[in-house]
Amino acid sequence: MTRIFMAGVATLALLGACSQSEDPADDAAAAVNATQDAMSGAVGQTSAATLGANTAGGFVTALAVSDMYELQAADIAMTKSETAGIDELAGMIKTDHTASSDKLKSIAPTEAADTPIPTALDERRQGLIDNLNAAAPADFDRVYLTQQVAAHNEALTLLNGFKDHMETPGLAALATEIIPKVTAHRDHAQRMLDAM
Repeated sequence: MTRIFMAGVATLALLGACSQSEDPADDAAAAVNATQDAMSGAVGQTSAATLGANTAGGFVTALAVSDMYELQAADIAMTKSETAGIDELAGMIKTDHTASSDKLKSIAPTEAADTPIPTALDERRQGLIDNLNAAAPADFDRVYLTQQVAAHNEALTLLNGFKDHMETPGLAALATEIIPKVTAHRDHAQRMLDAM
Protein backbone atom coordinates (compact mmCIF):
# COMPACT_ATOMS: atom_id res chain seq x y z
CA MET A 1 0.00 0.00 0.00
CA THR A 2 2.86 2.38 0.85
CA ARG A 3 4.50 1.66 -2.50
CA ILE A 4 1.30 2.50 -4.36
CA PHE A 5 0.99 5.73 -2.40
CA MET A 6 4.63 6.65 -3.08
CA ALA A 7 4.19 5.85 -6.77
CA GLY A 8 1.16 8.15 -6.87
CA VAL A 9 3.08 10.95 -5.18
CA ALA A 10 5.99 10.49 -7.59
CA THR A 11 3.62 10.59 -10.57
CA LEU A 12 2.00 13.80 -9.32
CA ALA A 13 5.42 15.36 -8.76
CA LEU A 14 6.50 14.46 -12.30
CA LEU A 15 3.29 15.82 -13.79
CA GLY A 16 3.69 19.01 -11.78
CA ALA A 17 7.27 19.39 -12.97
CA CYS A 18 6.20 18.94 -16.58
CA SER A 19 3.62 21.69 -16.35
CA GLN A 20 5.84 24.16 -14.51
CA SER A 21 7.36 27.09 -16.29
CA GLU A 22 11.07 27.80 -16.27
CA ASP A 23 10.58 30.52 -13.65
CA PRO A 24 9.44 29.20 -10.25
CA ALA A 25 8.10 32.67 -9.42
CA ASP A 26 5.62 32.35 -12.31
CA ASP A 27 4.39 29.04 -10.93
CA ALA A 28 4.04 30.49 -7.44
CA ALA A 29 2.13 33.51 -8.77
CA ALA A 30 -0.19 31.28 -10.80
CA ALA A 31 -0.89 29.14 -7.71
CA VAL A 32 -1.65 32.22 -5.60
CA ASN A 33 -3.94 33.62 -8.32
CA ALA A 34 -5.81 30.31 -8.66
CA THR A 35 -6.32 30.16 -4.89
CA GLN A 36 -7.51 33.77 -4.84
CA ASP A 37 -9.99 33.05 -7.64
CA ALA A 38 -11.31 29.95 -5.82
CA MET A 39 -11.76 31.84 -2.55
CA SER A 40 -13.47 34.69 -4.36
CA GLY A 41 -16.22 32.35 -5.50
CA ALA A 42 -17.03 31.26 -1.95
CA VAL A 43 -16.91 34.80 -0.59
CA GLY A 44 -19.07 36.07 -3.45
CA GLN A 45 -21.73 33.41 -2.94
CA THR A 46 -22.03 34.29 0.76
CA SER A 47 -22.13 38.01 0.02
CA ALA A 48 -24.75 37.61 -2.71
CA ALA A 49 -26.97 35.49 -0.47
CA THR A 50 -26.74 37.75 2.57
CA LEU A 51 -26.02 41.35 1.63
CA GLY A 52 -27.19 41.77 -1.94
CA ALA A 53 -30.39 39.80 -1.73
CA ASN A 54 -31.78 41.56 1.34
CA THR A 55 -31.83 45.27 0.55
CA ALA A 56 -32.39 47.36 -2.54
CA GLY A 57 -29.14 49.21 -1.95
CA GLY A 58 -27.20 45.98 -1.51
CA PHE A 59 -28.73 44.57 -4.68
CA VAL A 60 -27.95 47.68 -6.73
CA THR A 61 -24.34 47.75 -5.54
CA ALA A 62 -23.82 44.01 -6.04
CA LEU A 63 -25.38 43.93 -9.52
CA ALA A 64 -23.53 47.04 -10.70
CA VAL A 65 -20.15 45.67 -9.59
CA SER A 66 -20.97 42.26 -11.05
CA ASP A 67 -21.80 43.82 -14.42
CA MET A 68 -18.63 45.96 -14.35
CA TYR A 69 -16.49 42.91 -13.63
CA GLU A 70 -18.17 40.95 -16.45
CA LEU A 71 -17.61 43.74 -18.95
CA GLN A 72 -13.94 44.18 -18.04
CA ALA A 73 -13.32 40.41 -18.04
CA ALA A 74 -14.99 40.10 -21.45
CA ASP A 75 -12.77 42.85 -22.88
CA ILE A 76 -9.68 41.05 -21.61
CA ALA A 77 -10.90 37.73 -23.00
CA MET A 78 -11.56 39.24 -26.41
CA THR A 79 -7.99 40.56 -26.43
CA LYS A 80 -6.04 37.68 -24.86
CA SER A 81 -7.82 34.50 -25.90
CA GLU A 82 -7.16 32.87 -29.24
CA THR A 83 -10.16 30.56 -28.93
CA ALA A 84 -13.18 31.42 -31.08
CA GLY A 85 -15.60 30.03 -28.50
CA ILE A 86 -14.19 32.32 -25.80
CA ASP A 87 -14.57 35.31 -28.10
CA GLU A 88 -18.20 34.31 -28.78
CA LEU A 89 -18.97 33.89 -25.06
CA ALA A 90 -17.27 37.19 -24.18
CA GLY A 91 -19.27 38.98 -26.90
CA MET A 92 -22.54 37.55 -25.58
CA ILE A 93 -21.57 38.54 -22.03
CA LYS A 94 -20.69 42.08 -23.15
CA THR A 95 -24.03 42.53 -24.91
CA ASP A 96 -26.16 41.15 -22.08
CA HIS A 97 -24.31 42.77 -19.17
CA THR A 98 -24.25 46.15 -20.93
CA ALA A 99 -28.05 45.91 -21.26
CA SER A 100 -28.38 44.85 -17.62
CA SER A 101 -26.20 47.75 -16.50
CA ASP A 102 -28.20 50.25 -18.54
CA LYS A 103 -31.50 49.03 -17.11
CA LEU A 104 -30.13 49.10 -13.57
CA LYS A 105 -29.03 52.71 -14.06
CA SER A 106 -32.53 53.66 -15.17
CA ILE A 107 -34.36 51.88 -12.31
CA ALA A 108 -32.03 52.45 -9.35
CA PRO A 109 -32.59 56.20 -8.92
CA THR A 110 -36.30 55.54 -8.34
CA GLU A 111 -36.15 52.41 -6.18
CA ALA A 112 -32.82 52.82 -4.38
CA ALA A 113 -32.34 56.59 -4.44
CA ASP A 114 -29.97 56.59 -1.46
CA THR A 115 -27.56 54.18 -3.15
CA PRO A 116 -25.08 55.58 -5.62
CA ILE A 117 -24.20 53.19 -8.43
CA PRO A 118 -20.56 52.19 -8.01
CA THR A 119 -18.13 53.34 -10.68
CA ALA A 120 -15.20 51.11 -9.70
CA LEU A 121 -14.72 47.45 -8.91
CA ASP A 122 -14.45 46.25 -5.34
CA GLU A 123 -11.12 44.84 -4.21
CA ARG A 124 -12.17 41.21 -4.68
CA ARG A 125 -13.24 41.62 -8.28
CA GLN A 126 -10.28 43.83 -9.07
CA GLY A 127 -8.16 40.89 -7.90
CA LEU A 128 -9.96 38.65 -10.40
CA ILE A 129 -9.27 41.14 -13.20
CA ASP A 130 -5.62 41.33 -12.14
CA ASN A 131 -5.43 37.52 -12.25
CA LEU A 132 -6.90 37.48 -15.76
CA ASN A 133 -4.35 40.03 -16.90
CA ALA A 134 -1.55 38.01 -15.30
CA ALA A 135 -2.64 34.63 -16.69
CA ALA A 136 -0.16 33.01 -19.04
CA PRO A 137 -1.49 32.55 -22.60
CA ALA A 138 -1.55 28.75 -22.17
CA ASP A 139 -3.68 29.09 -19.01
CA PHE A 140 -5.85 32.04 -19.94
CA ASP A 141 -8.92 30.20 -21.27
CA ARG A 142 -9.15 27.95 -18.21
CA VAL A 143 -8.71 30.88 -15.80
CA TYR A 144 -11.34 32.94 -17.64
CA LEU A 145 -13.89 30.13 -17.82
CA THR A 146 -13.36 29.12 -14.18
CA GLN A 147 -13.91 32.72 -13.12
CA GLN A 148 -17.00 33.00 -15.32
CA VAL A 149 -18.66 29.92 -13.84
CA ALA A 150 -18.06 31.20 -10.30
CA ALA A 151 -19.08 34.79 -11.10
CA HIS A 152 -22.29 33.72 -12.81
CA ASN A 153 -23.17 31.35 -9.95
CA GLU A 154 -22.72 34.30 -7.60
CA ALA A 155 -24.90 36.50 -9.82
CA LEU A 156 -27.60 33.82 -9.91
CA THR A 157 -27.59 33.63 -6.11
CA LEU A 158 -28.05 37.40 -6.00
CA LEU A 159 -30.78 37.49 -8.67
CA ASN A 160 -32.76 34.53 -7.34
CA GLY A 161 -32.58 35.99 -3.85
CA PHE A 162 -33.96 39.34 -4.99
CA LYS A 163 -36.51 38.47 -7.67
CA ASP A 164 -39.40 38.36 -5.18
CA HIS A 165 -38.48 41.63 -3.43
CA MET A 166 -41.87 43.29 -3.77
CA GLU A 167 -40.86 46.56 -2.10
CA THR A 168 -38.90 47.39 -5.26
CA PRO A 169 -40.86 45.88 -8.15
CA GLY A 170 -38.69 47.37 -10.90
CA LEU A 171 -35.49 45.91 -9.47
CA ALA A 172 -37.24 42.59 -8.79
CA ALA A 173 -38.46 42.50 -12.40
CA LEU A 174 -34.92 43.24 -13.62
CA ALA A 175 -33.58 40.36 -11.53
CA THR A 176 -36.21 38.02 -12.99
CA GLU A 177 -35.56 39.24 -16.54
CA ILE A 178 -31.83 38.63 -16.51
CA ILE A 179 -31.78 35.23 -14.75
CA PRO A 180 -32.13 33.27 -18.04
CA LYS A 181 -29.26 35.17 -19.68
CA VAL A 182 -26.95 34.77 -16.70
CA THR A 183 -27.84 31.07 -16.57
CA ALA A 184 -27.03 30.73 -20.28
CA HIS A 185 -23.64 32.42 -19.78
CA ARG A 186 -22.80 30.17 -16.85
CA ASP A 187 -23.87 27.00 -18.67
CA HIS A 188 -21.93 27.98 -21.81
CA ALA A 189 -18.77 28.64 -19.76
CA GLN A 190 -19.21 25.35 -17.86
CA ARG A 191 -19.60 23.34 -21.08
CA MET A 192 -16.44 24.87 -22.49
CA LEU A 193 -14.55 24.24 -19.25
CA ASP A 194 -15.76 20.63 -19.13
CA ALA A 195 -14.54 20.11 -22.71
CA MET A 196 -10.98 21.22 -21.88
